Amino acid sequence: MGAGRVAGVTRARALRTRCLGVEGAGQVAASRELDDALRYLAATPYRRDVTPGVTPAEAQRAVSATLLWHLRVLAGWQPAGGTDAVRALAAGFEIANTEHHVSALAADPRQPGTGRLHPPPYRLGALAIAWTRVARTRSPSELRTALAASAWGDPGGDSPAAIATGMRVSAAVRLATAVPDAARWAAARLALLFGREVFVVGRRMPDVSVHRAARLLGPRAVGARSYAEFRQVLPADARWLLTDVDEAADLWRAEARWWDAVERDGRELLRRARFGPQPVVGAVALLSVDAWRIRGALELAARGGGPGDWLGGVLDAPG
Repeated sequence: MGAGRVAGVTRARALRTRCLGVEGAGQVAASRELDDALRYLAATPYRRDVTPGVTPAEAQRAVSATLLWHLRVLAGWQPAGGTDAVRALAAGFEIANTEHHVSALAADPRQPGTGRLHPPPYRLGALAIAWTRVARTRSPSELRTALAASAWGDPGGDSPAAIATGMRVSAAVRLATAVPDAARWAAARLALLFGREVFVVGRRMPDVSVHRAARLLGPRAVGARSYAEFRQVLPADARWLLTDVDEAADLWRAEARWWDAVERDGRELLRRARFGPQPVVGAVALLSVDAWRIRGALELAARGGGPGDWLGGVLDAPG
């Protein structure tokens, strides 16, 4: 066993202490004002980017930035293969950067409100896939070309919707391939995305994204004519998420179920093989779930908070 793997797993297990858990999220959610919640977070591992006086969206983004920092630290302790796994797991940050970038490029300066300011991009460091190149693009079509020439692949269109969806599909397929321990999460998340886009929004994905999604969901699922058919023909790795979600309009219920599964699996992975890759994947999962809970708790605090037991139950809903 190489020293790099030992150091990477040791760091992964140490980062577990950065999670506040359900109890900490409940404390945040029960705050009567957002600034009270932020003052609480200022004494926690989330203090790095959290400051009182910000908007709820800015506070939630600061929580995400802290998660990204932890993942960058974790990646820095990994051997090459471990860094690749963390990069695949952290792809959502580059997607967020690109979404803001393409929205700014597509905005019509002649229309009121379209030139609104976007937040500064997340600092990806070694977790970047193609962001340095993408950030230099000056039009949606140029951005699409940059993605097509990278590991992201062609999203199939240069509209903000096509780029956002195409990148998410690509990220799911890459995650399932690069991180086998996360394949179940990737397939289920892709099923949720596909179901929302096609059967709720009513928007047909570009053909290239449909073909890419078929690698995880199967050709029968991506060609389904109804939500009922879609759910029935999904492979087992994805179908579990939609259990009891009988109508497409209720797909929102699957979100908490997905996070609950990621947390449960993450705990198990963190306990596994002493110096294998699983503890690193587990640590990323638990850090991500914790950040998701804290972002939700901040939203509740911004609305005036509530009883800690009720809020804790909402945040820990098993789906």
